[in-house]
Amino acid sequence: MSTSVFIDGAVGTTGLEIRERLSGRDDVSLLVLDDARRKDASARRAALNDADIVILCLPDDAARDAVAMIDNATTRVIDASTAHRVADGWTYGFAELEPDQAARIAQARFVANPGCYPTGFLALVRPLVRAGLLPADALVTVNATSGYSGGGKSMIAEFEGGAATTAFRPYALALGHKHVPEMTRHSGLSHGPVFQPAVANTYRGMVVEVPLHLAQLSPGADQHGVEQALRDAYAACDLVRVSTDAPATIAIEDDAGTDRMTLHVFGNADLRQLRLVATLDNLGKGAAGAAVQNLNLMAGLHPLAGLAR
Repeated sequence: MSTSVFIDGAVGTTGLEIRERLSGRDDVSLLVLDDARRKDASARRAALNDADIVILCLPDDAARDAVAMIDNATTRVIDASTAHRVADGWTYGFAELEPDQAARIAQARFVANPGCYPTGFLALVRPLVRAGLLPADALVTVNATSGYSGGGKSMIAEFEGGAATTAFRPYALALGHKHVPEMTRHSGLSHGPVFQPAVANTYRGMVVEVPLHLAQLSPGADQHGVEQALRDAYAACDLVRVSTDAPATIAIEDDAGTDRMTLHVFGNADLRQLRLVATLDNLGKGAAGAAVQNLNLMAGLHPLAGLAR
């Protein structure tokens, strides 16, 4: 018997990709509303309550409203918006975040899909905090660049229609970005990072960097210890890998088109500095791929079904 799934908001970038990934599978059956019924509140409410699992690909307020429309005790929810990522009663949907995170997701009724930028940041930082290598009160910075598909239909149209005249554009210059609360909560840090996001003129892909002075680490910690902590954290993970190479360059597209994430640790012993780098696909491990992974876990299906390594 297949798991019934309703994607609420399947006309956006993430929703369309999730729908495409699920449409050919025989272990999942999609509940689909045509354009007219999608705007019918009663039809939408029925779909939200009829599905085994609902995936919300909506703005934050609309996602909260959708959850409120579910009036049974069995429908389970994966929310791809920001609305519930630090909310009580919701399980954070980054399966590799903690040793037992996948098991917690499998048992959860309400799962909040992580943001794409936080996924890279947390993959680099959380194991170091957990291992005691990076003090919880450390002040850190994260620099991150995404492909323009992360900005949705309007940004895609801007870049592909010729309105965008730049190859690289920093944004959120006033700080206070909506991803910072989940970065702080789920990393175990007591201070939010200085978050410096940017968009590049490439469709998909992402690079996330956390620069560190060795002086920011706990006494005695060094590059080897940081690398080992990451290897230990992800040794049993299929979708997160720690690079064994030291490439001269890294491209934003290195993991584009996949659902994996690659972590690198670069260091300079003389300068006593480290540069932690994650590459991933903003639409893969950073969005649709993570939602499909969470769906697989919640439905008791193969964890890697529909995912590309």
